[in-house]
Amino acid sequence: MDALLSPRRRHVIAALGAAALGAACGARPGARADSLRFSGQTMGSTYSVRIAGGPFDGAFEAAAQGAVSEAFDDVVRRMSTYDAGSELGRFNRHASTAPFALSVDTLAVLARGQEVAALSGGAFDVTVAPLVAAWGFGAGASTRGEAPTAAALAAPLGWRQLALDPLTGTARKALPGLQADLSGIAKGYAVDRAAQALQALGVERYMVEAGGEIRTRGLNREGRPWQIAIERPDAWPQQAHRIVALQGLAMATSGDYRNFYERDGRRISHEIDPATREPVAHRLASVTVVHEECMFADAMATALIVLGPERGPALARERDVAALFIVRDGDGALRDLASPAFAALA
Repeated sequence: MDALLSPRRRHVIAALGAAALGAACGARPGARADSLRFSGQTMGSTYSVRIAGGPFDGAFEAAAQGAVSEAFDDVVRRMSTYDAGSELGRFNRHASTAPFALSVDTLAVLARGQEVAALSGGAFDVTVAPLVAAWGFGAGASTRGEAPTAAALAAPLGWRQLALDPLTGTARKALPGLQADLSGIAKGYAVDRAAQALQALGVERYMVEAGGEIRTRGLNREGRPWQIAIERPDAWPQQAHRIVALQGLAMATSGDYRNFYERDGRRISHEIDPATREPVAHRLASVTVVHEECMFADAMATALIVLGPERGPALARERDVAALFIVRDGDGALRDLASPAFAALA
């Protein structure tokens, strides 16, 4: 299966009560249901969709499933790091400073990534691809049992080395060896695309989730905002840490507690700090961002966890970002730090 990143546990759990997910399993032939739910696989993970406000018949359910599936598949075709034939794969093999033509979709994701890079002082950086692989994650990953070589860590890097031109529909590398990894933003974009596909069918009440990234609109089948749980870091089996009520908003979480390995007593996380060229090494376990756009929430959550438990909350306050930080205080204790914008959601 094509993937944007390797499979990982979800950081966000849709609350399991009827208030959040209570929906019919699908309309029987000839029957009409007041709500729908369906799911599938995408990007090395799964997706799930809940639709309220019926009645819906089987033909509508088939149309909704097809529209959502095509939205996810289209993002994978363009932005997968695992498929050498994807648009991003071809761009990464383009070892030249000459302009490279890209689709409107891929340019839009890169542009949003560059915006978050600027907002975060480079904590989010789409050109981090070689470092992700060097530390044993993603496509082309090195062996996890071995430390990255000096040459691997010295790979070309830097969001400022990538120039986008929406007028010509091209991207230009200042360094020929520059490579992009959109795993920290493309899944959020795919959720946005799936949500837009439902809206094009006239759906006004839905929840779309893929790999823990979520976007909502309207109310659930019980007439309440969608009840979404943030996962408790380090808990096994998975546990809800906090419930967030969402209506017309998206949510994404980045954490260091699912996709990691240990070497010499050190936790090696897939969250890479472009400034140090190493995995993050601080007490911040996860960051959840709420925003109207899932793509922005996805990228900003990555930026904030890279910044850590001091600089991350400071940036969220400065930029009025709705973010919840879960910090490890030792002995298994967890502490929540909510930005003013996140606290206002309550």
